[in-house]
Amino acid sequence: MDVSRLLAPLKSVFGYDAFRPLQREIMEASLAGRDVLAILPTGGGKSLCYQLPALQRSGLTVVVSPLIALMKDQVDQLQAAGVAATFLNSSLSAGEARSRLSGLERGEYKLLYLAPERLFLPDFLQKLKRWQVAALAIDEAHCISEWGHDFRPEYRQLATLREHFPGVPVTALTATATERVQGDIVAQLHLSDPGQFVASFNRPNLTYRVMPKQRPRRQVLDYVAANRDASGIIYCQSRRAVEDYAAALKDAGHKALPYHAGLPQEERVRNQEAFIRDDVQVVCATIAFGMGINKPNVRYVLHADLPKNIESYYQETGRAGRDGLPAECVLLFSGGDIAKYNHFIDQVEDEQAARIARQQLRQMADFAEFADCRRGALLRYFGEDYTKTNCGSCDNCLDDREEVDVTVECQKLLSCIFRINQAGFPMGLNHAVDVLRGSENLKVIGKGHQRLSTHGIGKDQPAEYWQGLGKQLIQRGYLRQSDDGYNTIELTPEAGQALKERQKFRMKPIRTKMASPASRAKAKSGAIECDEGLFEVLRKLRKDLADARGVPPYVVFGDVALRQMARRYPRDDQAFLSIPGVGQRKLKEFGAPFIEVIDEWLLENDPRDFEPNGFLDPAPKMKKREDPDGLNSTSRATLEFFQQGKNVEAIAAERSLSPTTIETHLANSIEAGKLESLDGLVSETEFSLIREAVAEHGTAALRPVFDALGEETSFGKIRLTVAMLQREGKV
Repeated sequence: MDVSRLLAPLKSVFGYDAFRPLQREIMEASLAGRDVLAILPTGGGKSLCYQLPALQRSGLTVVVSPLIALMKDQVDQLQAAGVAATFLNSSLSAGEARSRLSGLERGEYKLLYLAPERLFLPDFLQKLKRWQVAALAIDEAHCISEWGHDFRPEYRQLATLREHFPGVPVTALTATATERVQGDIVAQLHLSDPGQFVASFNRPNLTYRVMPKQRPRRQVLDYVAANRDASGIIYCQSRRAVEDYAAALKDAGHKALPYHAGLPQEERVRNQEAFIRDDVQVVCATIAFGMGINKPNVRYVLHADLPKNIESYYQETGRAGRDGLPAECVLLFSGGDIAKYNHFIDQVEDEQAARIARQQLRQMADFAEFADCRRGALLRYFGEDYTKTNCGSCDNCLDDREEVDVTVECQKLLSCIFRINQAGFPMGLNHAVDVLRGSENLKVIGKGHQRLSTHGIGKDQPAEYWQGLGKQLIQRGYLRQSDDGYNTIELTPEAGQALKERQKFRMKPIRTKMASPASRAKAKSGAIECDEGLFEVLRKLRKDLADARGVPPYVVFGDVALRQMARRYPRDDQAFLSIPGVGQRKLKEFGAPFIEVIDEWLLENDPRDFEPNGFLDPAPKMKKREDPDGLNSTSRATLEFFQQGKNVEAIAAERSLSPTTIETHLANSIEAGKLESLDGLVSETEFSLIREAVAEHGTAALRPVFDALGEETSFGKIRLTVAMLQREGKV
């Protein structure tokens, strides 16, 4: 296939110059008529794998999607890019549904999003067959597998699609699927000799951290306060915890809302909309939240409770940093979370299901207690070979503290556990810590463990220290924890030998507090350095434009695009088109207001230079495209209009730009020697006043000049006057 056939719409419609890993191969296989199974990480560009091919096909591409919010989100973004897309679901009024059905009958759409259950409503399949279905895409395909972490029975009906649409290529996509789940997807959907594409599960822009859960409310409040302006999701296990955290954050002055299945549907929708539209920064949620969220600028996901398995953890943390910019995944962990889950698992009557649940929980706990690279542990779980010993972006790899001698502490803990077991009462790690610290609670007294020689010999350290030390000893193979739900603990033969031989133990100091902002700042994979002041101004403009259109801000532009604007300072259409995410439709709709804001910013601020960082950044800063006479294309166009006798206001109206921007273009013409007079631009009185203010305040910044004139003239006229004075050598 001619790659240019795909590259042209990739740029003109979606605004990107290159494909992400495996996107091109997946599209080529689909357009060749093959079934496809694509496993791409969250933020890896799954949607584009069926959206772009849909533009190459003559018929309709039907996308099966599990959630209403996800459909609307995708359709909003496609329509903003100029793609004819729609959805049908229960959120539409009868009139809206009729209008869209009529459009489908007329062949007006390239993509149609549906929930799986709608496909099998009476008569709907017959309608679908009339609409020339050219391709089928099954999003979140792991939902079809009982082995997946989010099995949905209604997805099983999709197995019959092959009967109704023989010969129509099917593309199944998901971000989270073990090899077993991948095989189940292929079998359930009857994919015929599919092209299977599995990208790396690695999300290099995410930093993974695990902290001992001590005072979780305080920890959450402190973390959100340290990330006040960032969008974040806080996951909790119970609805009550969701409400408690949301209330505590509100009381502390943060914009936060709850989300869980117990809230009325209208409130859930309202809260979710507030989050994706940046009206609130934080959502506290159960796992019911997130699958319908395509919000790219979530800067952190904080788990206040332990997820029940690694698949859930990966899926939920994957909602952070979808735009490729740095994001953080923080897990607060305590052994109490395991005990809570085991209590629920004990209620499960299916012995096989309970055994699998315990195994998955143990794997999740092992990850939380892991002392080496967390990224490597996560990737190995999904069958990916990760050879680095230091990823540079997890708490363990970022911990550059020197190892210290903990021989005495390890001997105390191992001896205490040995004596507890020797007394005939195997217990868990928490109980051993209680004995070590001299507790006389009912369990200690009831077992007679206050009489052990190790009772109270660890009073000098907090409980969190001993728990952390115990977890490291488990990881290193000196302690063994039972897998029966009781989590009793015992020494391994290696521990017995270490005690006998008085082996030395060295470990990094046990963390008992949240990582400091300084250490958190070390992990910055994917960061885009830019003019932060301009970035904030562009964010405000984006929000205003999005609110006026009733869409989330990222439908206008993502943070990556804004940061590149605040890095390259595009000031004409060609430069603006070079920004990632800017296609022809977005240039036409949004280019003028963004270029105008950038122009106005540069009237008061000098542009900054940045080193290339390699992330969607082919050049450190785009050079202005200039003709040999020194004028760029947009300034030349304005000059031509002015030379035809049009005034500033008329040119501004014709070019959909502000008068200040037009005046800046004409100032550029003065500097280039193409305009020799201020006639019709600045009166003699204005010129004299501005010249006096410039003499007093200089030209390093124009704001003092503007303020000195009592805001009675425009920045553009000041810019014109300064350009003329500089040309005449008078400043």
